[in-house]
Amino acid sequence: MSEASTPYTTNNAGVPVESDTDSLTVGAAGPILLHDHYLIEKMAQFNRERVPERVVHAKGSGAYGFFQVTNDVSQFTKASVFQPGKRTEMLARFSTVAGEQGSPDTWRDPRGFALKFYTDQGNYDLVGNNTPVFFVRDTIKFQDFIRSQKRRPDNGLRDNDMQWDFWTLSPESAHMVTWLMGDRGIPRTYRNMNGYGSHTYSWVNAGGQRFWVKYHFKTDQGIDFYTQEEADLMAGQDADCHRRDLYEAIESGNHPSWTLYVQIMPFDDAWDYRFNPFDLTKVWPHGDYPLIEVGRMTLDRNPEDYFVHIEQAAFEPSNLVPGVGVSPDKMLLGRIFSYPDTHRYRIGPNYAQLPPNRSHVPVHSYAKDGPMRFDPSRAARPYAPNSYGGPDARTDLWGAPLGWEVEGQMVREASPLHREDDDWGQAGTMVRKVLDDAARDRLVSNISGHLLDGVSAPVLARALEYWRNVDKDLGDRIAKKVNGG
Repeated sequence: MSEASTPYTTNNAGVPVESDTDSLTVGAAGPILLHDHYLIEKMAQFNRERVPERVVHAKGSGAYGFFQVTNDVSQFTKASVFQPGKRTEMLARFSTVAGEQGSPDTWRDPRGFALKFYTDQGNYDLVGNNTPVFFVRDTIKFQDFIRSQKRRPDNGLRDNDMQWDFWTLSPESAHMVTWLMGDRGIPRTYRNMNGYGSHTYSWVNAGGQRFWVKYHFKTDQGIDFYTQEEADLMAGQDADCHRRDLYEAIESGNHPSWTLYVQIMPFDDAWDYRFNPFDLTKVWPHGDYPLIEVGRMTLDRNPEDYFVHIEQAAFEPSNLVPGVGVSPDKMLLGRIFSYPDTHRYRIGPNYAQLPPNRSHVPVHSYAKDGPMRFDPSRAARPYAPNSYGGPDARTDLWGAPLGWEVEGQMVREASPLHREDDDWGQAGTMVRKVLDDAARDRLVSNISGHLLDGVSAPVLARALEYWRNVDKDLGDRIAKKVNGG
């Protein structure tokens, strides 16, 4: 490349730089001058080039792609993104949950499955995991659960005793812990795992008819997993194996895809369904509400800069579009506040203006000012209502609120039990009817190995009883192995 065609270095304002290699000094051996503004810019930029890592889902990877509708579900929702034949650009981020930025990709942990659809009605975010259930059903326990999976305050080490202490005192965790300790607790790649919206959401069609919905993204690459031994080995050989695999697959043209299915529950079925349909620790059996195909998600473009497009990506379940709403799921309702509040702390109040978070349609907002604001408000006056042509809310685009009837006193208590609700039943069904003998053997090995790693005697005793409550035979097998049998 000739010197004339080589791009010249500039500072962040585009001004040509005098030198990439030498600071401005008083003589060749003299002190550095404060007014070497390019040196100061380089140092200051470097000192600030890491935003605080996510308190949860810190280690991750992602890519851009598109979602293509392949089936007609307009009878259930008027959301533009799900109308027949619609193609929508999107961003996906996959992640571990408890580990920090530098942690191995192959720790036994749930995987985040966060999606942002750049629809013609604004951004629609679906923030889920690679499991259809979760550890707790009330958002007030979420922070405590996460802290039990993190590091001890006294020695800075992760601690299995903390994890089992919390789980055994929170029996609603049993279904999710069964998933976690099974084969799907360590996917072989991000491409070889399913994704789930996990929560129950609401859909409304053009006629105003309401439904409850659950999202299932089934991997088109097939489910595959690491055994615990393979995962431990891979953690030392290539701690970034999941990030590397996703990037290299897309780079080589091997674009991964997932087929989206939904379960649809008629609105009135929810109140006397055999399980609480808004309990995040429960699934809806497919025999009751079968899967309906919606479309396919394909990831075909790696980000040009990881920090800009993945580290600064901000997903939030509060980003809903007309035709989609929430449900009485207490975990979902808490996350509606928690996610955008976290983004405002981590990357600033104007995070929605960053490239991965920008809407692909014009934004007409009364938001203004604050750190890093670079896109002015389109409002003629920064308040509403105003008589100078400011934007007006359009309730007609939404129709009637996607709500539900409630009554009663303000209380702090669990949702009413449905006739087959309990904390152990679905976990036991999974063990007995979903897993085969080899998967059950691996489950016993995974659980017993985890319990033998630093779990105290009182917590261990509770853990063995916990698994006997899930399945008596499973619990006895785990106890035998833990006790040296």
